[in-house]
Amino acid sequence: MPDHVWRILKITGKKSPSDKKLITAIHNIAGFTPVNLELYRLATRHSSVIKENGDGFKENNERLEYLGDAILGAAVADFLFKKFPYKTEGFLTEMRSRIVNRESLNLLARKIGIGNIVQYDQKNQQLQQVILGNTLEAIVGAIYLDKGYLRTKRFVINKLIAPNYDLDALVSTQTNFKSKVIEWCQRESKEVRFEIVDIKKGRIHKEFTAQVIIDSNVVGTGFGNSKKKAEQDAAYKTCEQLKILEALS
Repeated sequence: MPDHVWRILKITGKKSPSDKKLITAIHNIAGFTPVNLELYRLATRHSSVIKENGDGFKENNERLEYLGDAILGAAVADFLFKKFPYKTEGFLTEMRSRIVNRESLNLLARKIGIGNIVQYDQKNQQLQQVILGNTLEAIVGAIYLDKGYLRTKRFVINKLIAPNYDLDALVSTQTNFKSKVIEWCQRESKEVRFEIVDIKKGRIHKEFTAQVIIDSNVVGTGFGNSKKKAEQDAAYKTCEQLKILEALS
């Protein structure tokens, strides 16, 4: 039996196979031995296998998920703020959204082994595919309560972000800002159009100037060596101006 498992079992006096499995899993995922093992039991318990405590309260991981979502968002925001000191609020918001969106968290949770410890109704085999990211957030909440914010932030940066995200690739990935503007305008019942208002001929290529016009008002102007790039640049500036990225995150 690994030393870290033996130490905590000796402290708690519990030696069930499920305890051993959970302690080992948390150690492998987070790099430390949990102190309050009950927090992690609760973090891995989905509402489909609700357990009622002595006071009649139905215990599952939803409260820890709520807490973990906030702590994870704060830790990622903290990291990105320091990593990119000259980037705008819109850029930082978009980057955070790419890291902590539901699909990304589900994939990350599966990769680090949370699927091996989550408790759920196994009659519904599709359920695990959509609850892993929620369970990861609940585990972040458990770590916060068990170890504090600074230790949780180190976990987020060193165990989640650094080994699993290529930030350079994430930055360079083209975001379809044009579609974000269109979606926002549809939701706000506004008319939008994209216009190429100028084309300059250079020695090597042309430079296009595009405008985003919302309800007859020019909101963003962008430039690029193709119509598409100019429209994307104008759309990005529109997202910045109207804080669309914040609204969609």
